[in-house]
Amino acid sequence: MSAASINNQIGKRFIELLSVDSTNNYAMQQAKSGLAQHGYAYFAHEQTAGRGQFNKQWLTEKNENVILSVVIDTSALALTQQFVLNMIVALSVMELLNKYTTEKIKIKWPNDIYCRDRKAAGILIENIIQGKKWQFAIAGFGININQTVFDPVLKNPISLKQLTGKNYNTVDLAKELCAILNQGIQPIFSGKEDVILKRYNNALYKQNEVVKFKQGTKNFAGKVKHVDAFGKLIIESGIEQSFENGQIEWVIK
Repeated sequence: MSAASINNQIGKRFIELLSVDSTNNYAMQQAKSGLAQHGYAYFAHEQTAGRGQFNKQWLTEKNENVILSVVIDTSALALTQQFVLNMIVALSVMELLNKYTTEKIKIKWPNDIYCRDRKAAGILIENIIQGKKWQFAIAGFGININQTVFDPVLKNPISLKQLTGKNYNTVDLAKELCAILNQGIQPIFSGKEDVILKRYNNALYKQNEVVKFKQGTKNFAGKVKHVDAFGKLIIESGIEQSFENGQIEWVIK
């Protein structure tokens, strides 16, 4: 699929679900069954078993937030471009929030969206791969919008309402995100990955600050430098080291 053929497609088919276990599960099933095409967007008013990265639970209040999964045709992309798509998806959420608040919105590597050292949104991208062919990506979004009371198990959430004091129409915001993502995805098909990487690093959470991390049973402190073209986080701790997603955890109070 070329950039031209995907233009103005994401969110053109926007399906609202009253309740679902997980929008990513639902979108994945639809794509695998041949019932979903590029750009199909599934929005849930209620999600009963949401998932984050590494099968972490995503808890969200009914009718208060953006819970959305989008099907993206990746058949024209290489498997090595997975992190590029990750960056585009994260930047799209940041752009959406930047339209409604003047607060500094940052991307905590690899794809959490933070403000005031608190988590405003999470992203889960799952893939359909056959052999060496990357067929589809399912980009799942959980964005805290109107919710102000959170489950105590969540360490550091924050919502758009807490930032601005205003209520928002979550369906309208989800459709707006689709439009932003549709524009943001174009450069991946036109060889502008360096531009995407620069934008991502410009938005990197805690860049040039010393942060505590955990690797297995070991804790260490290091300065966050940047993310490289392979999606690895570069940390300076005596020497510069690179880490893949899942190798380390941020230690944030």
